[in-house]
Amino acid sequence: MGKTKQLIKKYSRQLSQVTLLCFFILVITCFMPREKKTIIDFKEGAPWKHEQLIADFSFDVPKPDNAIAAEKDSILARVLPHFTYTPAAADTACARLTATLGDNALFSSYKELLDSYTGNLKSIYKKGVISDKDARFIRSNGYSAMKCDNGTKRCSDLASCSEAIRTIAALNGGLAGNIALHEIITPNYSFDSLGTAIMTEQELAKIVPALTSVQQGQKIIGEGDVVDYTKYHTISTYLDEAKKLESAKSRINRGKILLGQILFVIIAMLLAYAYLELYQPEVVHNAYKFIFCILSASVFPVIVGIMLAFENSNIFMLPFAIVPMMLCLFVNNQSAIVIHTITILMCSTMLSGQYEFVLLQIAAGYSVILSLKELSSRSQMFRCVLIAFATYSLVYLCYTAITSTSKMNINYDMYIQFAISSLLTLIAYPIMIVIEKIFHFVSNVTLIELSNLNAQLLQKLSQEAPGTFQHSIQVSNLAAEAARAVGANSLLVRTGALYHDIGKTENPIYFTENQSGGISPHTGLSYIESAQIIKKHVTDGLEIAKHAGLPKNIQEFITTHHGASKTGWFYISYKNEHPGEEIDEELFTYPGPKPTTKEQAILMLADSTEAASHSIGTYTEENINKTVDNVIDGKLNSKELSLSPLTFQDIETIKNIFKRRLMAIYHTRISYPKENKETTEKNEE
Repeated sequence: MGKTKQLIKKYSRQLSQVTLLCFFILVITCFMPREKKTIIDFKEGAPWKHEQLIADFSFDVPKPDNAIAAEKDSILARVLPHFTYTPAAADTACARLTATLGDNALFSSYKELLDSYTGNLKSIYKKGVISDKDARFIRSNGYSAMKCDNGTKRCSDLASCSEAIRTIAALNGGLAGNIALHEIITPNYSFDSLGTAIMTEQELAKIVPALTSVQQGQKIIGEGDVVDYTKYHTISTYLDEAKKLESAKSRINRGKILLGQILFVIIAMLLAYAYLELYQPEVVHNAYKFIFCILSASVFPVIVGIMLAFENSNIFMLPFAIVPMMLCLFVNNQSAIVIHTITILMCSTMLSGQYEFVLLQIAAGYSVILSLKELSSRSQMFRCVLIAFATYSLVYLCYTAITSTSKMNINYDMYIQFAISSLLTLIAYPIMIVIEKIFHFVSNVTLIELSNLNAQLLQKLSQEAPGTFQHSIQVSNLAAEAARAVGANSLLVRTGALYHDIGKTENPIYFTENQSGGISPHTGLSYIESAQIIKKHVTDGLEIAKHAGLPKNIQEFITTHHGASKTGWFYISYKNEHPGEEIDEELFTYPGPKPTTKEQAILMLADSTEAASHSIGTYTEENINKTVDNVIDGKLNSKELSLSPLTFQDIETIKNIFKRRLMAIYHTRISYPKENKETTEKNEE
């Protein structure tokens, strides 16, 4: 029992995700239609206007006589002649040659010459020897190969008896001129007329007397396909047979369709889940993103099923491009491609003309994904509408040109549906706001609005804590440039940096950047009390952010920008004054948590680096480089970045950017000379 609980706890995420998948699979299949429409009219030479026709049973279509005759002629031309192979012929010929040459005194004295003759003869027999008559038969019929007992041989490899004699004589320098080779060399392959006839009959027996044979479940014709002679008779035969077989099989058919739909949806959803698990683990481990992906894949299959249930066939009016658009904005482009593809495939199983539907929707969806790398203004939404409509129109035009047999039959009503679908894509903007609230997402448009320095919270920060406000701006610039370099979301980290210290507005004077000299407010406070005030800006900032309704992503920057580090100056000072005393480190430690994303980790490094840069005595390249290295290496050594996905290469890149940026900020300016007193007096005179 204990082990079972441990396994459930260990795989709780996977179990909950599989449960969610099962729920959406059931929802999708419940709305899928399971009845086929009756096909009424069709005409030979015209396009098939109905949904694709799938055979519910197997049947044969009679073949015309001229087609059977043409097949017979083709088979007769393909049948290879059969030859009988006599392996003993080679041994007999070699024995005769050896006996004949052995009587010759010259060859009996030179065994090497004898072996040369017999070796050449064996090599010729190995390729094959046929009679001169059979050779003429092969040439006259144009055969390139022949069948024999030991396999198929190329006719070009064979030699006639006359060719074999000439070859032997040539190979041995004409020494065999007085030897009767025509009596020695006999064919080892002989034409078998009976075997050839049997083979021909066997091939002719393979001719199917039917024009075509249609198997159960096979597609007879697809929507838009031209009804040619063969398809016309195939459809006619099928309809005639269907009338004969009409019976109460609807329940069985509906059960099979339901089973197929369930299996297909399961496969589609599992493929999407496997892709996310393997290649987009950050999506799978984020509950909101995972639920949003599965919900996105399920919405349109359900809508299509409902429309078909009410016999509404205007499927192309649906704004399918909204799915990839929303996924691009809130997840990533890669997930958008996969989920959109899965969605379109599931919808296509319910429709006639699947090929046209898939082609148009995949092309339009991908074009939106490519055009919407980042949404930073409302005008981009209108651009996506135009791109989607242009893609629909061009792809449909190409599809019509490809499938038309004579002139292009363009259905202009389709362009009206494309326009409506593209315009409906604009509802993505209000939907985007709802999605942000439900799933705690934040879009680029929202980030741009939040990063406006005239925003209420930022105005409050600039007025009540001007030093912190300037610090936040510097940190946002550092973090944004570093984020761009390592492939992180620069707009998100920039916005998070502007708000990360808003908690300091509660007690601004207790922070160095807001002090203008004089007595420090920490004077008279213990190190522990001061540490509590400094730490409190994190929790205060979180409360302010929640009250202002800032997105959760921005709130996380407030809680993670110090991670689980310590209020360094107060902790070290207390430790130095109380040597040997056991210190409660929690009193000096920020509440955390540690950064878990690239953006949060970059902000932590930028915040610490910018703060440390004000402690540099002389702004030289060496001092700046040393400060940056010390700050970032300190974060690494204290394990503050242990949960972030930053790589060591990313960290080196960030270091170089911080160094370059700080050198630009603190570069040495020219010291202008002052006029001396004498020059001033002369000028006055």
